[in-house]
Amino acid sequence: MNRIQQAEEALKKAGKKVNHRYRMGYHMMPRANWINDPNGLIQYKGEYHVFYQHHPYDENWGPMHWGHLKSRDLIHWEHLPIALAPGDAFDESGCFSGSAVEYNGDLALIYTGHNMIDEEKDDFYQNQNIAVSKDGIVFEKMKENPVIAEPPEDSARHFRDPKVWRHHENWYMVVGNSSKENVGRVILYRSPNLVDWEYVGVLAQSDGNLGFMWECPDFFELDGKHVLLISPQGIEADGDSYQNLYQTGYLIGDYDEETNEFVHGSFKELDHGHDFYAVQTLLDDKGRRIAIGWMDMWESEMPTKADGWSGALTLPRELTLRDDHKILMNPVEETKLLRKTEHRVCANRSLSGSYLAKTAEELLEVKVVFDIADCSAQTAGVRIRGLEKEETIIRYSLTDQKLTLDCSASGKERDGVRNVQIEAGEKLSLRLFIDRSSIEVFANHGEATMTSRIYPKEGRLGIELFSEKGDARVEEFTYWVLKDIWKGDESLE
Repeated sequence: MNRIQQAEEALKKAGKKVNHRYRMGYHMMPRANWINDPNGLIQYKGEYHVFYQHHPYDENWGPMHWGHLKSRDLIHWEHLPIALAPGDAFDESGCFSGSAVEYNGDLALIYTGHNMIDEEKDDFYQNQNIAVSKDGIVFEKMKENPVIAEPPEDSARHFRDPKVWRHHENWYMVVGNSSKENVGRVILYRSPNLVDWEYVGVLAQSDGNLGFMWECPDFFELDGKHVLLISPQGIEADGDSYQNLYQTGYLIGDYDEETNEFVHGSFKELDHGHDFYAVQTLLDDKGRRIAIGWMDMWESEMPTKADGWSGALTLPRELTLRDDHKILMNPVEETKLLRKTEHRVCANRSLSGSYLAKTAEELLEVKVVFDIADCSAQTAGVRIRGLEKEETIIRYSLTDQKLTLDCSASGKERDGVRNVQIEAGEKLSLRLFIDRSSIEVFANHGEATMTSRIYPKEGRLGIELFSEKGDARVEEFTYWVLKDIWKGDESLE
């Protein structure tokens, strides 16, 4: 508890020095300093809890703690005290990622203990541990830790990010792992009581093209199929695919519990923007599978470090499965609670060139529907315009059916463009969420998503629709000014 109190004091001091120019208006973010993976997503006693990898002493990655947020509606978040601090014999160098379950009425966190042997040689070992809370705020690490002391014999040292769930009489755990041959994989454990774990075997592994380590696994049923979410490290870029340093995506198929056989299709990326990683999910009391990701990327430029903080989490997104076994990802229904004012700009009009809706507002939701069947243009799209030269562009090419997010003129001068193939059919529907330093694009009701951090220096001029080399039919153009959920939170102002 002393380590947690020290971290809380450090955060209070750091919070007073934070520069607010890029602070989020409606996204989850730390009070100050560093955040990465979302952890421990759970609905517990009627409230949503989100934990996250956190370094409370610095805006750079360091010895990982668990930060903690909670909400009644997935939109209005409250910061709670740090849940886990490293420094015990089993988690000396960090409390790495993991998950949360309800356990005999209590809230249990299952996490990886990171233990450095030789920092210069990057020599470490990892194990799995549990901490339990009766009130959902103060957590006590179990005396039985580590509950899994070491990985299987055929493993490399990478052994982290447990995701735990209950099925019938047993608890199950998937863990991200790397074999001795540096093949990324996910391994499975089973337990009758959450403390004594039996190794079941390899659930899935790379065919040689999916990297050396699979981080942040999540295994669940969705509309009659089994889904394995993974964040592989070490996949080579291939055209417009795998353009980030590391990826997040899914394998989908059928699972036989008796034989532990998971027969699945090929790996598919979940998001095609610059800044989306380590996604985790929860199943809520409405039966929704809700996903949240880290809205940044390893080794990317993070200008907010100069402001005393770094990193944020995405909007919560509901996952659904299309008939062709493609996962669709859309903002949860509750995002409508953010809307303050609605502006219906235009509907059913022909667009030749450009049309600007002026607004200086920073926090926006934008909906644009193009009638592709009635377009002669080669390209059409949306620009989020700055006062002078800055802009963020979402462009759709009708000729090659490619959606492009271009952040080159909004703080990503290097490697600022991402593309994804999307067959729009007769309509292209774009739903955009713009915060002070992020954009999330949802195309055709979640068929494609693109998430990126942006860092504009200019004020906002407005939202501009455009068509190039021909006319485009705009069926709908509406935008909403959104609430700043953190306004009035003294810890963040």
